[in-house]
Amino acid sequence: MSTTAPKLRNIGPKSAAWLRQVGLRSLQDVAAIGAVDAFMKVRRAGFKPSLNLLYSLEGALQDCHWQEVPEARRTELVQAAEAAIALLPPPRGRPAATPVTTTQYEDTSVPALALFDDDRGGPNVSE
Repeated sequence: MSTTAPKLRNIGPKSAAWLRQVGLRSLQDVAAIGAVDAFMKVRRAGFKPSLNLLYSLEGALQDCHWQEVPEARRTELVQAAEAAIALLPPPRGRPAATPVTTTQYEDTSVPALALFDDDRGGPNVSE
């Protein structure tokens, strides 16, 4: 009888190693916390998983290929993962990231090209 855990569907060797290192060794372990929390455990451990791991974990739980996870479910998973990532502390030595929106930099009072519209060809700024 083999002592190795059965292979999880959709999970390659690198992802399987990450999961083992965070204490998730079986489908039951992943099912107990869910795909998003399993993904976040891997991420919090310092690994850099892509969203494919998230989809693969969900596929393993649904017993389907990760590409067969419905688009609506993928969207839910990504939103949940993004919310969880936003709660993580910033990496050491770095300030917390501020979400950037297009409205932060929009100034409709001055046409965008006017900033570069002086005689010297440089920015048109007040001196």
